[in-house]
Amino acid sequence: MPSLMELAPGLAATGALSAADLEGLAASGVKTIINNRPDGEDPGQLSADEARRLCAAHGIAYHHIPFVGATLTRADIDAFDAVLKSAPQPVVAHCRSGTRSTMIWALTRMLEGEDPAALVALGARNGVDIAALPMLAAKLL
Repeated sequence: MPSLMELAPGLAATGALSAADLEGLAASGVKTIINNRPDGEDPGQLSADEARRLCAAHGIAYHHIPFVGATLTRADIDAFDAVLKSAPQPVVAHCRSGTRSTMIWALTRMLEGEDPAALVALGARNGVDIAALPMLAAKLL
């Protein structure tokens, strides 16, 4: 099972997931997966269609909100926020390393008025550098 970074109660972020990881997450009770990886980002990565099929087979809700830093939009942030507000918990968001998933979550928290410095510090405690959060927020929120 992958290493999970707890971002909030019922929400964790992690790096790339394999078919075996999805099976392990299902066995541990995860109810929703949010995939922030574009298809084809890395050779051999699980495609969104295959991940959706595997999640469905395990009774896990699956959402694909792919982006890279240069393509992140307010619509992506709003879509992520909508999933978080409606999806069954626990939720695991993933990307290549967990950084993008942590960043988009932090942007949703800023929409709710949370302090960017505290969010950057939480990322750092999880080994994730989201120091660009205030700059991205100024551009996208």
